[in-house]
Amino acid sequence: ETAPDDGPTTFAQDIGHNFLLSIMTSTPSVHDVAIRANVSASTVSRAFTRPELVSEKTRNRVLQAASELNFSVSRSSMALKSGQSFRIALLLSTPVTTWFGGNIFEGLDMVFHPAGYDISIYPINNVKSRADFFDVLPARRNADAVIVPSFNVDSREVARLKTMNVPIAGINTVSNENMSVWAAIDDAHGLRLIVRHLVSLRHRRITYVCRDPQSLLTFSAAQRIRGFKEACAQAHIKDDVLVIPDGDDSLQSTFNTLINMQPMPTAICCQEDGIAIPLMCRLREFGLKIPGDISITGFDDGTYSQELGLTTIRQQPRLMGHDVAEKLLDLINHKTISEPYRTYPAELIIRSTTATPRDVDE
Repeated sequence: ETAPDDGPTTFAQDIGHNFLLSIMTSTPSVHDVAIRANVSASTVSRAFTRPELVSEKTRNRVLQAASELNFSVSRSSMALKSGQSFRIALLLSTPVTTWFGGNIFEGLDMVFHPAGYDISIYPINNVKSRADFFDVLPARRNADAVIVPSFNVDSREVARLKTMNVPIAGINTVSNENMSVWAAIDDAHGLRLIVRHLVSLRHRRITYVCRDPQSLLTFSAAQRIRGFKEACAQAHIKDDVLVIPDGDDSLQSTFNTLINMQPMPTAICCQEDGIAIPLMCRLREFGLKIPGDISITGFDDGTYSQELGLTTIRQQPRLMGHDVAEKLLDLINHKTISEPYRTYPAELIIRSTTATPRDVDE
């Protein structure tokens, strides 16, 4: 038995019905629909708000494009009225599943989601992908703000955003130059605190282990080397830096270099907890006691750092993300912000992985 025929429907009615029932899986803008339908943004606006002013053929094309892009009717209404996309562009050089990226995203989402904004993640792996993003964004005009965690941005790229009045925020970027909003920890001061702590325990052979600082994308973590060297110079000890090589077995190679040093360092400062924790496990598997034979420190106070007793520098990316999001919302809504730039203090967390070395003369 078949259902009764309610009469013929037009193509536009079918598309409109499917469109209203679709689940939005992305956040395209009015401009995205216009490009897909090969019409102007104003035509897309009229197709939804004043359909009697648009020919049936053109309206069908707009509805088809909107359906294919899962363009939200409610989102379109807000966007058409305000001229906003209700999308925030988050540029990440590492997966959002990492401790730092995940906490940044969570802090941002706590503010943007209740305000009706979606966060779109753009992977940035090198200078070219970063340049491509800033080339395309002004043409598409599909973000109301851009957020850059950790790595630098070229001043010419920021200038492109100014042509469309889009604020840009930096989180732990090297500097706040060209940034509308900025929040960061003092990376160099964090390493100075670590070295001073180790020197106070009478360590004199300290090695700093880091990722390659010569990346074309300049990261704020590179400032930690400067802090390490400054503190070593102040303590009149050698500033020994060990760079982790590229490759799948990079940490194993670094471990081999450390245990073959003559003499071995009595303390290891790691650029981040993500280096310190696996390196600590390998040193223990080798038979070294921590901190009895060697002290080790990290930077972040991330996942498992407390459980493993890691001495480290605490930073709070979730709090920084939340702070930046609130200020960006004010800028988007044309409000004045009193403190666009904020430096968070580096906090030394002393736990059980650091102690006085055994070879110190009593």
